[in-house]
Amino acid sequence: MNYVIHGATGAQGAPVVAALTANGASVTALTRNADAVVVGAQVRAVDLDSAHALADAYRAAGGVFVHLPLGGEEDRLSHARNIVTALNIARPGRVVFSTSGGTPVELADRAVTSVIDGLKESGLSHAVIAPRLFLENLLLPPVLAGAREQGVLRYPLRADHSVSWASHLDVADAAVALFDRPEVTGVIEVGRHPAVTGPELAEAFAAHLGHGVTCEALAPAAFGDLLAPLLGSDAAAGVAGLYAFLGTLPDNAIASSRSAQRLLGLNPRTTARWLTDMGQ
Repeated sequence: MNYVIHGATGAQGAPVVAALTANGASVTALTRNADAVVVGAQVRAVDLDSAHALADAYRAAGGVFVHLPLGGEEDRLSHARNIVTALNIARPGRVVFSTSGGTPVELADRAVTSVIDGLKESGLSHAVIAPRLFLENLLLPPVLAGAREQGVLRYPLRADHSVSWASHLDVADAAVALFDRPEVTGVIEVGRHPAVTGPELAEAFAAHLGHGVTCEALAPAAFGDLLAPLLGSDAAAGVAGLYAFLGTLPDNAIASSRSAQRLLGLNPRTTARWLTDMGQ
């Protein structure tokens, strides 16, 4: 059986490729760079603007892992439509779609909703992975440097705003499990339950780094300013807008009834284990 993985050299797709190839699976790694090298996988360059090119890549696949790349809303909507069209043409055996997190699936943007609705209408065997915030966000240089060098974990959330943090590695674990378990359908939420507060994150960083770490809430706009040199002004403004919205919510916690813990028997990494796994 061959598995087709979107964004295979990126933060979400690469761990899925690694998990599958470690188990000896045949993998086609979809990228936008034809010269990319992905260990253990066949690389295929695809254009998300072409439904027919995507359908050719999906054809005869036993499973497809999908997530939408960052970009403007209209581009993401166009990519979502092309992906759904291609899936309907190629009819792979199983589709696992990651919402890429941020907010509850009920509050997802139009592009994510378009893929979810398209999968429901397609009749294909599918499941939707719905993480919230990624622990890897805490590795952004302005965040990690503050914890390491100043003992302050600065992030644009209130200290009491609890989050069901998850790692990209946890999403990969869920994706591989869902390929093997077609009876599990619908939305599977991936993240810590109970959710984790800022001081609890800081405590884990302190234990790992060997010195005291406190948490400090940043204004979303200030966080955007820190990220602009790394992501570009437009992307940084989008991130700032997301956190401004999240600040209006009481928390960002998954529902136990839809959790990977309950539906797949998978326990996401603790912050301490994740820091060790990431070699930080």
